[in-house]
Amino acid sequence: MDLKTLKKQESKRKVSKGYMWALFCAVFWGIWYLPGTVVWVLNPFDEMYGAIAEASGDGVSLVVTAVLITAFNALTVMLALMLWNGVLGKYGELGRTLKEFHPCSKWFFLASIFGGPIAILGSFIAMGFIGGAFAAVAGLLYPVVGSILAYYWYGEKISKRAAMGIGVIIIGGVTIFGGGLLTELSSGNVQWIGYLGGLMAAAGWGIEGAIAGKGLDIAEPDAGLTLRFLGENIIWWVIIVPILALVGFPMYSFALQAFEPLTLLVLIFAGITFGFCYVCWYKSFPLIGVGRGQGIGNLYGFCAIIFIFLFFGDVPDWTILVGGTLCIAGSFIMFTEDASALETLRGE
Repeated sequence: MDLKTLKKQESKRKVSKGYMWALFCAVFWGIWYLPGTVVWVLNPFDEMYGAIAEASGDGVSLVVTAVLITAFNALTVMLALMLWNGVLGKYGELGRTLKEFHPCSKWFFLASIFGGPIAILGSFIAMGFIGGAFAAVAGLLYPVVGSILAYYWYGEKISKRAAMGIGVIIIGGVTIFGGGLLTELSSGNVQWIGYLGGLMAAAGWGIEGAIAGKGLDIAEPDAGLTLRFLGENIIWWVIIVPILALVGFPMYSFALQAFEPLTLLVLIFAGITFGFCYVCWYKSFPLIGVGRGQGIGNLYGFCAIIFIFLFFGDVPDWTILVGGTLCIAGSFIMFTEDASALETLRGE
């Protein structure tokens, strides 16, 4: 067997492993929308929503409650990742990555800004205002943002087939948002903040993926991901939650009530599913690229709709189903790309 054949086989194995990680990401991500939906009706978050709504209105109350839920989600994900790194014996690698701030860890801290206060908070806002199915499907636009940024920023290749898939995803996104908006405009009751949350999720996750891809040129994915959630926890628990408490919102009094057994169990479930979803997501980027990793991970929308229907019996609106189907079709167009096109992820 000559060197060229060996190289081709190794490239094929690498691509297959990258697609496998991205598919696992989609499953874990889809499951995350179950605890993400349930947590809204559990104490103390339902009580917090009611207490703040009386003084500040429903919109402000929902956003502030979403902040505390997202902060706890980041905390439980961090705990799951620390356990994961401990099992793998990677605490030493974690320390080395943290020390290399300028070439490496700064990218993961920057990714935490777009992933936490923008993407994940936006997704929780969309869940609270409109529902879990919409929140899951609205974020399906994120591979478009990630692919374009990766192309212009560090030259990640976008083939004609990948571009075609991105185009189909865009059409799906227009259907998801446009269909819902037209329906609500006719009734005169548009949940603007919910739609904004969906756009925050799509933009935030797309930007985060492109930034993380830069850091993963140097860092090991498990260590880099843990630093990304370390950064998010700092943002929530050191900056945003204290500021909201100083403004007058009862952040700490309700945070201390979140340790009820059922609430804690749901939060831990959310942390485990979302943590391992991110593990798979970050591992796929160095193998198949940011655009393709995000494109295959996009199947989470399909998984989320199935899980939400099986557990809650919720049937999404037809615009969500049609738009989600188009987004998934776009992902499959990217998925069926010839492996030889991925031997080199970056352009010359």
